[in-house]
Amino acid sequence: MKPRSLVFDLFGDYLRYRGGEVRLRGLVALMGCFDVPEATVRVVVTRLRKEGWLESRREGRETIYALTPAAWKLFDEGRARIFDRVRAPWDGQWHMVLYTVPETERTLRDQLRKKLAWWGFGPLSPGVWLSPHNRVEQVKAEFVGEPTIQLDVFRSRSTGLRSDRDIASRAWDLKQLDRDYADLLDVYRPRLADYRAGRLTGAAALVERTRLIHDYRLFPFRDPDLPPELLPEGWHGRLADEIFLEAHGFLRPAADAFVDELTATSP
Repeated sequence: MKPRSLVFDLFGDYLRYRGGEVRLRGLVALMGCFDVPEATVRVVVTRLRKEGWLESRREGRETIYALTPAAWKLFDEGRARIFDRVRAPWDGQWHMVLYTVPETERTLRDQLRKKLAWWGFGPLSPGVWLSPHNRVEQVKAEFVGEPTIQLDVFRSRSTGLRSDRDIASRAWDLKQLDRDYADLLDVYRPRLADYRAGRLTGAAALVERTRLIHDYRLFPFRDPDLPPELLPEGWHGRLADEIFLEAHGFLRPAADAFVDELTATSP
């Protein structure tokens, strides 16, 4: 795990529930569990502050780092994508976004594509992205202040289930995603009994749970959360989601207790 990603993981799954802030020495102690030296921690948080994800203040001789509004928004959106998977039946409607961005605005176009993927849209063609879920308003809200982006949104149905399955297979690489889910299951399913029995404590629980989060958290941003009728036969994604949630919950008490211990305000 890269130090920058690790800081985001620690804030996203632990520190945001402790006021969204941490003393530098507490963060150094947490990062030390992953063999990240203090000098590297200082460099990372300084960069994240300059990028607008963290803000800092002094209390006596200590520095405290806290999440900015932009970081809170990012974590709220990320948590929703990871934990609030769609369970309702699909109404058969595809929600489509057609965009036009000037050739001179390549950076902006890349940002738009990343945001579309973030919200679970897949590219049917370079300028046409679609999703079985109605998230077009979230995409529009992200770029409301960008007059050079032209967004057109539509809802439509295909000619039937066979066509829907073909659309899904073209918009997302479901075969590769399924293989990656299977690999994740191979790693974590055998460990579930140890998690359930509480055999991991202290730093071991923190490190294991953080690695679990790190390994899983990108899947919901690759996975469009398709309705069951559009998924390949033998799809591993739902089982991987269940195993993740179980493991995440079993490891929580010991990991949380250790984080509290390391970030205690007393010397």
